[in-house]
Amino acid sequence: MTSPQPTPSTSPDPDRPSDAAAAALFDAVAAEHAAIYGYGIVSAHSSPDENDLVSAELAEHRERREAAIAMLTGRAAKAPLPAAGYQLPIPVDNPSDAASLAVRMENDCAVAWRAALEHASSDQDREFAVTALTEAAVAAARWKQVQGIEPVTVAFPGGTE
Repeated sequence: MTSPQPTPSTSPDPDRPSDAAAAALFDAVAAEHAAIYGYGIVSAHSSPDENDLVSAELAEHRERREAAIAMLTGRAAKAPLPAAGYQLPIPVDNPSDAASLAVRMENDCAVAWRAALEHASSDQDREFAVTALTEAAVAAARWKQVQGIEPVTVAFPGGTE
């Protein structure tokens, strides 16, 4: 399952660029929108011990989203808008569920940023995507530590290897 998903729509987003690099960046921004929404749920159900982690990750996602939106608009491409609503992949009723949702969101962001890296057409895009992928992988590892899951890391974040 994946992190929060936009409420289903009947048509693809007409603003999604046709260029592969810009489209991957567009999709990564959409993943960041979902993560920002999801962290509101994580915050509401996390224990006070995780408040600093929730705040730090939420701020990181917001900063990354804004930087990626600026990259898109710098190319005269539109950025995706946040969805009007999102569906959670799991019920979130306690701190354990909240940590599970956070891991899923970070993994989904890693997948999106890995795709952006694979389609990047400039050094700047590659650098940004590598940093974003790394930050998502580190955040997922931190949430796995909260859950007591081992191993906390994977060899190739954002992939199935």
